[in-house]
Amino acid sequence: MAVQQGEVRTIRTAAAILVAALLGLVLLSLLTGSGTIPMGRAMDFLLGDPSARADARLRAAVLDVRVPRTLAALLVGAALGVAGALLQAVTRNPLAETGLLGVNSGAALGVVVGLTYFQVTSSYGVLLWALGGGVAASSVVLLLVASGRAAVSPLRLVLAGSALGATFHGMTAYVLLGTQTTFDEYRYWTIGSLTGVTTSTGLAIAPLVVAGVALAFTSARPLSALALGDDAARALGHRPGRIRLVVAGAVALLAGAAVALAGPIAFLGLLAPYAARAVTGPRMGAQLLLSGLVAMAVMVAADILARIVIRPWETPVSVLLALLGGPLLIWIARTGRMTGTPA
Repeated sequence: MAVQQGEVRTIRTAAAILVAALLGLVLLSLLTGSGTIPMGRAMDFLLGDPSARADARLRAAVLDVRVPRTLAALLVGAALGVAGALLQAVTRNPLAETGLLGVNSGAALGVVVGLTYFQVTSSYGVLLWALGGGVAASSVVLLLVASGRAAVSPLRLVLAGSALGATFHGMTAYVLLGTQTTFDEYRYWTIGSLTGVTTSTGLAIAPLVVAGVALAFTSARPLSALALGDDAARALGHRPGRIRLVVAGAVALLAGAAVALAGPIAFLGLLAPYAARAVTGPRMGAQLLLSGLVAMAVMVAADILARIVIRPWETPVSVLLALLGGPLLIWIARTGRMTGTPA
């Protein structure tokens, strides 16, 4: 009992530290930009200084650029962190990440189709096509896995997602070969960046992220039972196949929303759950919470760095995450700390 109470205190302490760090990063995000506006001036604006509020350039920088990007970073981080934890738990694979259900390739195909055949020109239109493609891809995976007489298993999810992802990747390449203009616009989207995100697009995606996170937390207890094995889960009154389908649906919402808003973001959905498990152990609800908080903090921090490392230009946030995630993943693999199954 004392050991369990100690573990709970550790989790609560880690959550409190992450929330405090996240609040600090959010404030720093609102104060930092790629331009020449001093941080003190931005702070005056946030505190309601009349002269700062009257500065149209400052108002545009804070309200039209930094607030939307900060909101988007929080949404994308929460979505990828929770989705990654869900996928790693349901597949019992600590290397699983959000591209596993074909969401990234489906979103890419959606963007290419919208740009090529429907002459989509606005960022909001690209977002809708990316979201539709990602959700459609994951829906097809779910239909393939749920159909037939075989049980819904982690292996079937992985195989169906990989096969469909490869198919969509080939279709995307085929369309791009004949359209240079589409290729140029697609290349900008596929880099993975929060540049140009608006408050309206962030608010449009927010309900999907909220719904996906809510669905994830309702699946926490069944996933904990599933970690004991399918037979044990059935003995506890759960249906493993249904659990996996519900989790895959939550991942579809979360990963689709994240890809639509920021483009493909690598490593974050893989590494945030790993960091969370180092603190929480097999506690699934705590894993989801800490994984989301870790990913949100990392995403906001990466977006801040993206604005300042080559100021006055910006670096795509996906590049910074890849520079961080690649070596870290290699280190984890070499130390053997990725061998244990999640949950």
